[in-house]
Amino acid sequence: MKKYKRILWLALLVGLLVCHCATPAFALTEAEVQEQVDSVGREAVGGNIFVWFLCAIAFLKVSQKIDSFMSSLGINVGHTGGSMMAEAIIAARGISAARGFAGRVKGTGGAGKSSAGQSAGFMKGGLAGVVSRNFTSGAVKNATSGSGGGLGGAAFASSVTKGGDMANSVIGTVATGSIATVGSMTGEKAEQALLSYMGYAALGESAEDVPSFSNVEIGGGRITGMETSEEYPSGSAFAMYHTDQFSEPSREYSTVTAADGSKWYKQYAQDTVEKTPYMAPDGSIAYNEKIVKKLPDPPRRKDKF
Repeated sequence: MKKYKRILWLALLVGLLVCHCATPAFALTEAEVQEQVDSVGREAVGGNIFVWFLCAIAFLKVSQKIDSFMSSLGINVGHTGGSMMAEAIIAARGISAARGFAGRVKGTGGAGKSSAGQSAGFMKGGLAGVVSRNFTSGAVKNATSGSGGGLGGAAFASSVTKGGDMANSVIGTVATGSIATVGSMTGEKAEQALLSYMGYAALGESAEDVPSFSNVEIGGGRITGMETSEEYPSGSAFAMYHTDQFSEPSREYSTVTAADGSKWYKQYAQDTVEKTPYMAPDGSIAYNEKIVKKLPDPPRRKDKF
């Protein structure tokens, strides 16, 4: 019983210490950080941050002890933290980032302003903004690579099967983004994503007249593949072009709306005369002609005008 009392008193002490240190920290502005660095030096500021991280780790370890005690009493609790090694690595990375930030703020002139701007960009929106961007980045990674992406990737994989708004937002980002920077979606992941993006996945498994897609590629403002449906039972090649990125096609097309509200020009393979040259008996050039299904040439990109 004395052991539990010591743990509870220690938890209370660490909690009060963290609250005391965290309250002024949350109220800091960038100007105040720069003033503090100028007045006491980069090393002192880095040392203060190091102490803060140690307090945070101590609070986590005490919380783990309290969780274990409550679990022994039959109370279901969440797990606070993992191994000490993992927490030390996280703390080390945080300290390194903090020291780097202090060094950038210390700089003067144009270089100092540039570094401060980069730091402000990274911390845009505060901690919530950083977490949100990391979550989105993980979801995009899962969409383009087919796996991974941490919590964001797992959320995307779950959402895409249900046609959720989160998945459709990520698919839209990939579909309209640059392949060189964002990447593209191919394979089974792209086929599943297109069902979600066009609103079919949200209809449920009992929905009727739902087409199937194959050989799908999504990215760069284009979506291409093969569609099999009641209208095209043998399958037909199709191509979709984002209306904000491409001009209006010259040949027959329709305009479709994706689940995220974006507009796309859609074209199917059309009858096209294919000519194959051959040498006639009289020595002249003649042609064998046949009609084949072929996608029209893509419309011009608006950024190429």
